Amino acid sequence: MKFMQKLPPALTGKARVAIVLVAFGASIATATSTAAQTASPAVALVAVAQGLKNPWAVAFLPQGQFLVTERSGQMRVVSATGQVSAPVAGLPAIATGGQGGLLDVVTDTAFEANRRIFFCFSEPAAPGARGNSTALGRATLSPDARSLQDVKVIFSQQPKVESSLHYGCRIVQAADGNLFLALGERYQRKDDAQKLDNHHGKVIRITPDGSVPPGNPFVSQSGALPEIWSYGHRNPQGATLAPDGTLWMHEHGPQGGDEINLPQPGRNYGWPVVTYGENYGGGKMGEGTAKAGTEQPLHYWVPSIAPSGMAFLTSSRYGAAWQGSLFVGSLKFGTLHRLEVAGGKVRREEKLLQGNGERIRDVRQGPDGLLYMVTDSAEGRLLRLQPQ
Repeated sequence: MKFMQKLPPALTGKARVAIVLVAFGASIATATSTAAQTASPAVALVAVAQGLKNPWAVAFLPQGQFLVTERSGQMRVVSATGQVSAPVAGLPAIATGGQGGLLDVVTDTAFEANRRIFFCFSEPAAPGARGNSTALGRATLSPDARSLQDVKVIFSQQPKVESSLHYGCRIVQAADGNLFLALGERYQRKDDAQKLDNHHGKVIRITPDGSVPPGNPFVSQSGALPEIWSYGHRNPQGATLAPDGTLWMHEHGPQGGDEINLPQPGRNYGWPVVTYGENYGGGKMGEGTAKAGTEQPLHYWVPSIAPSGMAFLTSSRYGAAWQGSLFVGSLKFGTLHRLEVAGGKVRREEKLLQGNGERIRDVRQGPDGLLYMVTDSAEGRLLRLQPQ
């Protein structure tokens, strides 16, 4: 292992961060490259805003502003100079607690024309009923960015269950405008991930108005829910489009076995029958690491890194060494993982921000071509990775 280190006494606004190159070990499913390694760029971790309460996602607004969700149920606008707004008004009822709350947010690809956003959250059952589920909402951000208008829940995961775990809840809008939503299996309902009569442990695909688009794989299958795109997922915490428009996602394994998958229509990704992880506390989970009729992950981690957030870097702001790489945050270690991808395989992995000490919840490329992250804590921060 060789490394280049730039460590401050404490991690502050413009402190440089440690950059450590790590070779793949036996726990990685894909091959490593033996080519000469290109030196990583020097970067500084810049605090754009702080004092956010367990921020979960960041989206980008015009004039350098940001839209940030807080798991406790608030949505806030952060100015280009780091001022955090009062909560944006107009959100629907949210079931907060455990892993639930206000989770992902994305702006419509035509936001500058329609000011539309999509957000997902844990939705409580109707009055008098029990349980909750992941839901996807659509709204228009008011011109002054203080409220949501025309709010509509366009999808509700079924069935609702009494759980505060494994909501999933990452949103991706494809080039055709349709929406992918990655859904967790709610933990104690893990076996549901292999059944098509529910939305637990699924990736779904819907239109911006919530209807089922043509081409979904189970539209004509009796007993299957038509929104389902792929199944056999555990707890997806990151999803993004590759530069070629392919959907990529990652999901938490149990004890070990976090995975990167490329969800294809109608495919089964194995959980809980197939996994590279094991039961909490040890012991076999499922039937093994492979089974006919299930897909292998593109990449996996043992031990788990608890991935969250995911973005391809398409810009050249950090130089040629990083352009085209996939970046994944780690909740467990507070690291940022850079994966070099070529020929449909992960060839090399580099760990950034070692010693950072903050849980990375989301990773996005901004309109300026730089990488932004939010950190999951009661005093969470919005961070920018600044090239030097």
